[in-house]
Amino acid sequence: MDHRIEPVFEGEDEPLPEALDILDGLEAAPAAAKLRRRLRQMGVQGVPRGPRKETQSHPAGLTPRQVEVLELVAKGMTNSDIAEHLFVSPKTVDHHVSALLAKLGVSSRKEAAAIARNQDLV
Repeated sequence: MDHRIEPVFEGEDEPLPEALDILDGLEAAPAAAKLRRRLRQMGVQGVPRGPRKETQSHPAGLTPRQVEVLELVAKGMTNSDIAEHLFVSPKTVDHHVSALLAKLGVSSRKEAAAIARNQDLV
């Protein structure tokens, strides 16, 4: 049985599990719960119940993907570069960067990179 994941929205190319990571990263619990139900109804196996243990145990509450993005931000990569590196759309990277900036309580990539280095978050 083929359980290919359909796009999140008409015209979008990102899979639903990626959207779930974004919603969890933004702490959008109601929307994430709705998406989890949809994934399960589609027959997708292994849908996480909520933020993963890695996210809960991270000092800043970052998801594993947000940590990856933060590492690349700290290296000075642009969103386009990060998207290409991670094989996701620049829009997805925008969401991850926004979420990690919010979680770190900063307003710039430069500040996020400094916190990442100073607090050994990456």
